[in-house]
Amino acid sequence: MNTETKTCQNCKNQFIIEPEDFNFYKKINVPPPTWCPECRFQRRAIFRNERKLFRGKSALSQENILTLYPPEAGYTLYKDEEWNTDVWDPAKYGQEVDFSRPFLAQLHELNKKVPKAHASVLNMVNSEYSANAAELKNCYLLFNSNHTEDSAYGNAIDSCKSCVDNSHLQKCERCYGSFWLTKCYETHFSSRCEDCNDVWFSRDCRGCSDCFGCVNLRMQKYRIFNVQYSKEEYETKLKAMNLSTWSGFSRVSLEARSFWIQFPNKFLQGIQNTNVSGEFITHSKNTKNSYLVREGEDLKYCQYIQVPPGKDSYDASIAGWGMDLIYEGSVCGWQGGRLKFCFECWSNAYDLEYCMFCKSSSNLFGCAGMRNKKYCILNKQYSREDYFVLREKIIAHMNVMPYKDAMGREYRYGEFFPPEFSPFAYDQTITPEHFPLTKEEAAAQGFRWSNPSPTEYQTTMNATDLPDAIADISDEISKEVIKCAECGRAYRIIPQEIQFLKQNSVPAPRTCVDCRHWSRISQRNRAKLYARVCQCAGDTSENGIYKNTVKHSHEEGYCPNKFETSYAPERPDIIYCEQCYNAEVV
Repeated sequence: MNTETKTCQNCKNQFIIEPEDFNFYKKINVPPPTWCPECRFQRRAIFRNERKLFRGKSALSQENILTLYPPEAGYTLYKDEEWNTDVWDPAKYGQEVDFSRPFLAQLHELNKKVPKAHASVLNMVNSEYSANAAELKNCYLLFNSNHTEDSAYGNAIDSCKSCVDNSHLQKCERCYGSFWLTKCYETHFSSRCEDCNDVWFSRDCRGCSDCFGCVNLRMQKYRIFNVQYSKEEYETKLKAMNLSTWSGFSRVSLEARSFWIQFPNKFLQGIQNTNVSGEFITHSKNTKNSYLVREGEDLKYCQYIQVPPGKDSYDASIAGWGMDLIYEGSVCGWQGGRLKFCFECWSNAYDLEYCMFCKSSSNLFGCAGMRNKKYCILNKQYSREDYFVLREKIIAHMNVMPYKDAMGREYRYGEFFPPEFSPFAYDQTITPEHFPLTKEEAAAQGFRWSNPSPTEYQTTMNATDLPDAIADISDEISKEVIKCAECGRAYRIIPQEIQFLKQNSVPAPRTCVDCRHWSRISQRNRAKLYARVCQCAGDTSENGIYKNTVKHSHEEGYCPNKFETSYAPERPDIIYCEQCYNAEVV
């Protein structure tokens, strides 16, 4: 088919559907989308509460729990280990299809009745305060993380050990305060580094060790702000920085960030890719307009595919771990495939449509909370033959009598769930990280906003009153309730954290967990691409701040290379194409 331009049903902006898109839709037998890619991602993201926990109680055991679901969601909650047993049967909530009403309205009613697992966790050991996670041991407040131990305060931490206050790490150990690291050891307050050891406040370094405040280095050692020193000189200068004190730490942190901005960024953050576009993509091929992807193949409009592998999917968010042929899915995968319009369906789930919270099942349509089932619709069991006949009848019914949300948007077969089906308010999800709105703007677009209750904790000290040096902080600090220096909310420094800080000679944090999280992910561009031209102007960058170290292929003139990048034109960052960037890295 030819390229088509459509008007988004939601934002009314135009978007393009390419021939390759039509081929994918034909392969999985779905109609083309009526929402643009950005609005589709926003709609899926509204179903993802990654980090906020609420107090609740298991309806089975009556145990107190910390759950992902706010009280106003009205869900019946079981502990995850209870939910995964046979003490309850989701099939008992099964119901007939009522063809006098929109199908999605019936599914929404069913989903609200079926109990939910409290935190979406699996195989956890001594990690009760984590959620959206699997295979964690001795971890505290880790979210969207897997196969990790002895770690705390992080999101998207995969296969790591003894890491604190990080975002988007893979196969790292003893790292602190960092963002997007791979295979690093004792790499602190650094960003976008790989295979680094004993590195501080550095960005875009690979194969480096004993470096401080460096940018765009390869296989280097004993450098400070990219200047080479002997081992003895390096150690002397590092000691003089007093990194174990808050005053010394704060000073050099500002220095490093000011230094970073003077160097070019590659238009797309990622390595060892073939035919990709988007941001934060590594070891991938044929991955288009996607974001935060590791080892992806044949993907488009996908985000947070960080536990590999993931392949042959469109519009999948927070997925991976063996996913295949997923379309318009949120939190789907883990050896799952052929999933359409699903939420929280994983662990060997195949051939599901319009399902929520289903595991180890196949051939389900419009089900909630099913496990080890097949040929069910609205949680009611059918024969194989009756299932496929009824499925076709429902699809036709969805197209004739679509669900209409409060904003008048129509949901025929082929659309993901309406945002109003989400158990979360807009500000309780990952959505503001990519589509920031005020409460009023969210309401105007039909999104709910939470009314958070005041903090229950009375602070016992201000963060500004913490001792300057970590050596002067005793273990008794874990008993204090500290007032965040930035937002004023209460936080604690747990014993595990104190031990880590002292072992690494870094000062105690002055801000709460949430403020530290937002500070880290501020290094992560939003999932939006802009058409731009390389800012290499021959001998220097276009703004004259960076002086090139070698002659480039375009020589004295401006580089003509064009690309799509997540760096907005109004930002001060220097953006080079891949050829110009690679010419400059040491």
